Amino acid sequence: MTNHFGSADYWDARYRAGGTSGAGSYGRLADYKAALINGVIEMNGIAHVADFGCGDGNLLSMLRPSAYTGLDVSDTVIARCVERFPEHVFLPFTRAAELRPADLCLSIDVIYHLTEPEVFAAYMAELFAHATRLVVIYASNMDQDWPAPHVRHRRFTNHVTSHLPAWRLCAHLPNPYPYDPASPDDTSFADFFVYARARTRCVLPLPMA
Repeated sequence: MTNHFGSADYWDARYRAGGTSGAGSYGRLADYKAALINGVIEMNGIAHVADFGCGDGNLLSMLRPSAYTGLDVSDTVIARCVERFPEHVFLPFTRAAELRPADLCLSIDVIYHLTEPEVFAAYMAELFAHATRLVVIYASNMDQDWPAPHVRHRRFTNHVTSHLPAWRLCAHLPNPYPYDPASPDDTSFADFFVYARARTRCVLPLPMA
């Protein structure tokens, strides 16, 4: 009998063991992501950001939202973020229905960790349902096998086109640090994808490294 890999169990166990959200939440990749997200927040007058997969909060420490709600599958990391960032709101994904609408919903380094098809579909529905204006995704966008059990690459843009027709892709911003197996901690297979609701204006910062 094949053991079923559970993405939520994996991440909570990882955080309980003292692990972090991964190399992409630190160093130059985190600097790059924070700069672009802060640019989107500032240039579009974003008041409330909802982060679907806030992780250990290191990226949040670099962001400048007026109001922020972080969601995660790990109760362990939610408790840590509540203590570290008392000015913000944190919820487990099981309480996503309590999330008030957000001008901008973020999905940063999450989609390719949703190994179960049903979890991926439910996540995408919640991510877009709670956004009133913009959704910013940082993820891979390819159908490709990967040796790590907690990684499942998907061409998620096809899913958005098929299941979320009220949204349009405003921009695909290639990563200035494309994946290099010789330097996995400082490079990434993820790019930025910015979506806007129909008839919603979206202003983007210039590409930056």
